[in-house]
Amino acid sequence: MSACTVTAGFGTWDYVVFGAMLAISAVIGIYYAFAGGGQNTSKDFLMGGRSMTAVPVALSLTASFMSAVTVLGTPSEVYRFGARFSVFAITYALVVILSAEVFLPVFYRLGITSTYEVGRRDQGCPSRASALLPRSILYTGIVIYAPALALNQVTGIDLWGAVAATGIVCTFYCTLGGLKAVVWTDVFQVGIMIAGFSAVIIRAVVVQGGIGHILNDSYHGGRLNFWDFNPDPLQRHTFWTIIIGGTFTWLGIYGVSQSQVQRYIACKTRFQAKLSLYVNLLGLWAILACAVLCGLAMYSIYKDCDPWTAKCVSAPDQLMPYLVLDILQKFPGTPGLFVAGAYSGTLSTVSSSINALAAVTVEDLIKPQFPSLSERKLSWISKGMSLFYGGVCIAMAAVASLLGGLLQAALSIFGMVGGPLLGLFSLGILCPFANSMGAFLGLACGFIASLWVGIGAQIYQPLPHSTMPLNLSTVGCNITNPGTEGYWTSTPLPVLTAPLQSEAIGRPILADYWYSLSYLYFSTLGTLITIVVGIIASLSTALVLLYIKHLLDVKHHETCGTCFSESGNGPQKGKGGMLAGSGGEDWGLLFSLPWHFI
Repeated sequence: MSACTVTAGFGTWDYVVFGAMLAISAVIGIYYAFAGGGQNTSKDFLMGGRSMTAVPVALSLTASFMSAVTVLGTPSEVYRFGARFSVFAITYALVVILSAEVFLPVFYRLGITSTYEVGRRDQGCPSRASALLPRSILYTGIVIYAPALALNQVTGIDLWGAVAATGIVCTFYCTLGGLKAVVWTDVFQVGIMIAGFSAVIIRAVVVQGGIGHILNDSYHGGRLNFWDFNPDPLQRHTFWTIIIGGTFTWLGIYGVSQSQVQRYIACKTRFQAKLSLYVNLLGLWAILACAVLCGLAMYSIYKDCDPWTAKCVSAPDQLMPYLVLDILQKFPGTPGLFVAGAYSGTLSTVSSSINALAAVTVEDLIKPQFPSLSERKLSWISKGMSLFYGGVCIAMAAVASLLGGLLQAALSIFGMVGGPLLGLFSLGILCPFANSMGAFLGLACGFIASLWVGIGAQIYQPLPHSTMPLNLSTVGCNITNPGTEGYWTSTPLPVLTAPLQSEAIGRPILADYWYSLSYLYFSTLGTLITIVVGIIASLSTALVLLYIKHLLDVKHHETCGTCFSESGNGPQKGKGGMLAGSGGEDWGLLFSLPWHFI
């Protein structure tokens, strides 16, 4: 086969299909702006009136979790590293069970809108929101820009036109329809995602002569490598890194993330909320299976002519769009269906983020400062916040375009932040004796450790023996090198070994140990350090204050004894008594939840 078989980009019918997806999403927003009397209260706008049912919420959770990163990145992951990624199916089950049985009951019982309302203290709200807003805004900008860039370079779809269309449509239906519009557009969009995957799988099966042929090629190419029980934490993907590290990583999203929690606690009963999580698990499994099958089909088709090594694409995320145009370009509209599916993942993630940002701003920043505002005014303020954050996220996509090669680093840093935050919530929910100082020290240590290892891993990339990329071949391509008809490579690009050796010699000792820790353990590290340090610091400060209180009580009794002996009129209210009372109040505050340090 020729080295680069894609000769055409996006056609008219592809744009029609893509535009139809955006138009239907906008219409759903218009419908829910007026359905049922409109969004007259902040509860209606931000929480869907707490009247949602399990199935639409479940599909919404699935759609926003499976972003364009999944649609474009997972097939490429399987193509390059094998089907071991499918072990995440077990991880998803563990995450859903823990979220449903540990975190959901706490959030649902409190009847909150923002997860940061847990254990609210008067002076804590601004600092909590300040911790969330910049991180979410920048991440959302990256989510808008990154898939647009990958698709632009392969399909030719206009980069900034796609960015603007995605951001504007998303902001439009979020502002008009609130959470109900977000949920029901997600239901529509998850259907588009599955349809796009299905078109690719069906066509690939036909091209390759059956699913058995695809699996046979994958087996002989080493892609059916599901199980690797190597306990080495430096290996990128093993059974243990995926199960342990993956659980901590995704629990930070499903268990405590505002965008996910806000939807399942919008269900009308706790049973419906739990059911939404378990039904969502079926959706996660279905999309994961589709993505893995697409990756295996990609390998079967390109086993003898790798487009990346042949430089038909410049990045792994472009492999899936390249495959779509390669095998579906003869069927007008089908490439547009897949791209619509990829952008559905983007829309669902961005709309959830915008709605979550509006909820946190209204509940944590505005309502505490202006408690007399009516529900109708809060509803309008919520809509204004959605419009504002939509514009900010579009602008942030432009900023993300300036990051260039730092995009992956930025996405990794956001993953590192989730671990310490999960540890903080877990500390407050599971350890009732935790106090403010313990939470603050635990969170600080968790952030320092996870950012240290994460940033170090970006500076000193793991060597191939840790990532273990599988063989890629160009022996079947119509390209020639001096003295050979093709070549095999076990690295993504044909890089000489000498630079790798010199690079390894110049690496610090930490680079091959601490910085080579599997990226899935970043969240685990941050969570555990936050909890352990938080417990130790809480108990230590409790013992110190208990000792101080004991000394004050002794001093108080000695002073009162002197008063009795000298006047016989009982104890006097002096400075010692006031200190003792103050110490008692401090002791009560000592065991308050730690949330005003978030």
